[in-house]
Amino acid sequence: MLERLKALAVFAAVVDRGSFRGAARALGLSPSVVSHHVGALERSLGQALLYRSTRRLALTPQGEALHGQARAMVDAAARGLDAAGAGAGEPSGALRVTAPALLAETAFCRDVAGFASAFPKVALSLSFTEERRDLLRDGLDLALRIGWPEDSALKARRLAAMPRVLVAAPAYVAARPKPGRLGDLAGWDWIHLTAVRPEAALMPPGGGTAEVLPYIPRVAVDSATAMRAMTVAGLGVATLPEVLARQDLARGRLVRVLPRWRSPMPGVYALWPGGTPRPGLTMRFVDFMAPRLAALFRASGAGRAAARGG
Repeated sequence: MLERLKALAVFAAVVDRGSFRGAARALGLSPSVVSHHVGALERSLGQALLYRSTRRLALTPQGEALHGQARAMVDAAARGLDAAGAGAGEPSGALRVTAPALLAETAFCRDVAGFASAFPKVALSLSFTEERRDLLRDGLDLALRIGWPEDSALKARRLAAMPRVLVAAPAYVAARPKPGRLGDLAGWDWIHLTAVRPEAALMPPGGGTAEVLPYIPRVAVDSATAMRAMTVAGLGVATLPEVLARQDLARGRLVRVLPRWRSPMPGVYALWPGGTPRPGLTMRFVDFMAPRLAALFRASGAGRAAARGG
């Protein structure tokens, strides 16, 4: 009976992670051991649970029915363990997180250090990248993302909004006629982040419909930090996260372009698989970081004035 329960848990991980290899990473087992447990479960039941191909796995009707029960079993066990850990005041386990690379340049790392200090038995692994990693394929528990969630297979929680500012180096702006609206920037050089579409969007003062200006980038980079450095160097104009541009604006290395116009603010989201092995641990991290991320992304006085159209 115990072996079948273990095999059920392994089967649930294979389905949740989308592959034997992904389940192996999540469970700390070898792919061959994962395959052995699933095969043994199928033999004991006398029916196939998974359709296997070289490219993907799919559930048989019997596997679909069993997965719901297996997932409920694993979730119940995880809740029990997390409750016991909370009662003892010592949550433990491994937590694998991916976050936008720009956060590594902010107080986010200090806040993560605060979480690690508060929960010393939690082993943290963080991946900082602008690439949107596949949580199931890569065996990750949680993603922090900026933008609008697209993957309906993941659970999501909005944590904050990210103000953005249109900026350029003072010398770059001084060398050009003062713009009155977004369309006046059509001939300017643009610094572009490759993860988003090459276009600028701004709301005019007093509200109304946002104007959108497609552009051909002069410089395209895959890092928001590099984007900021290129802008400070005077290579063109860019829409930057306010949190990255804040110090450069205060010190005069950057200036606002069309300061009374405002950029739409994307959300900052936490996303996690519905079948995460440690839902309590994931939620503990999200709950800890939510107010800190909201404070981090809260605009400075200049940013708030711009958001009001001032």
